[in-house]
Amino acid sequence: MNNGEQRRLNGEAEEDEDEDDANNGGLAAWERAYADERSWESLQEDESGLLQPIDNQSLKHAQYRRRLRAASTARIQKGLIRYLYVVIDLSKAAAEMDFRPSRMGVVAKHVEAFIREFFYQNPLSQVGLVTIKDGVAHCLTDLGGSPNSHVQALMGKLECSGDSSLQNALDLVHGYLEQIPSYGHREVLILYSALSTCDPGDIMETIQKCKQSKIRCSVIGLSAEIFICKHLCQETGGLYYIALDEPHLRELILEHAPPPPAIAEFAIANLIKMGFPQRAAEGSVAICSCHKEAKVGGGYTCPRCKARVCDLPTECRICGLTLISSPHLARSYHHLFPIVPFDEVSPSLLIDQQNKFPRACFGCQQSLLNPGNKPSLRVACPKCKQHFCLDCDIYIHESLHNCPGCESARHSKIPNANKG
Repeated sequence: MNNGEQRRLNGEAEEDEDEDDANNGGLAAWERAYADERSWESLQEDESGLLQPIDNQSLKHAQYRRRLRAASTARIQKGLIRYLYVVIDLSKAAAEMDFRPSRMGVVAKHVEAFIREFFYQNPLSQVGLVTIKDGVAHCLTDLGGSPNSHVQALMGKLECSGDSSLQNALDLVHGYLEQIPSYGHREVLILYSALSTCDPGDIMETIQKCKQSKIRCSVIGLSAEIFICKHLCQETGGLYYIALDEPHLRELILEHAPPPPAIAEFAIANLIKMGFPQRAAEGSVAICSCHKEAKVGGGYTCPRCKARVCDLPTECRICGLTLISSPHLARSYHHLFPIVPFDEVSPSLLIDQQNKFPRACFGCQQSLLNPGNKPSLRVACPKCKQHFCLDCDIYIHESLHNCPGCESARHSKIPNANKG
């Protein structure tokens, strides 16, 4: 074969590869394999034995309602002021690629989403980050209320090496959380990739210290179940789960965002002194007590000692006063008085009395009828009896925290009362 024919064949091969890439949406080989992996799980068998795609929206809504019912079975006092350390295992086990592209990359992505969701649901709480690498625990960020600072610090330290030491991580966070006031809820969330722990001493003694200090430790494993992690969670009252895949890992991490039930010793009501600082003028120059450096504009001034802090909520480094803003306090209100779960409307009832029910969702005003005027799944508020679609149901309970039907009925009564 001469050089001209070889170049021609190579050119045709390159054109064929380009066509294959175009047909696959420009995905790399490992991306295509991951996209097509376990594709049979998206099918289910109907009554006639035929395969059909799974209705993911209905499954998601059913899972959400099970979680909602479990959370509202009883009125439980919850801890609104939380001090949480997220411990991330960055040992060599985190470089495994059973999660694509690696365990470390998947954990970092979902920890970022968790931090932002945590501060949205817990505006009065604080978070700190700890990493385990080379058998040593490192404090990546101190307890604070700024999600951006935590995310930036985490993304700049994503390197895996050495073994993991669970005892060193527990000793480190125990030293920090032991100083937290009695009204604060002390928690640790460990994202563990390794199958072993290389400890310098007796980890059982460390677990008992955490138990005595009322530190609630939870573990999410990315490999197999480990006895010492299970024992830690049982002793401290935490949760222990193993992530099956990436969506399951995200679900397990986000389950720790809402406030947990309060420990009996912390359930006693007591008054907490807090300060509401004013935002400093844009042109003012002051030394920040957080970073020990001069900053121009921005920040907040402590009402007691007049020290400058960067973010809220936080604790004043000079006088120790807890500093928050009024919106933070208002956003914690919905955990004290949550909306009751909506009732699912029976499909048989919809078919029998179709004309008596509203045809559109009260929230988004979208039609509640499928093609052919067949009624779709819907829920109804037990108080105002208004009907909502599944998306509005989730939005009302997870983000809005107010029923539009009840609010509109309440506001409509006010003008009538004024007229009377």
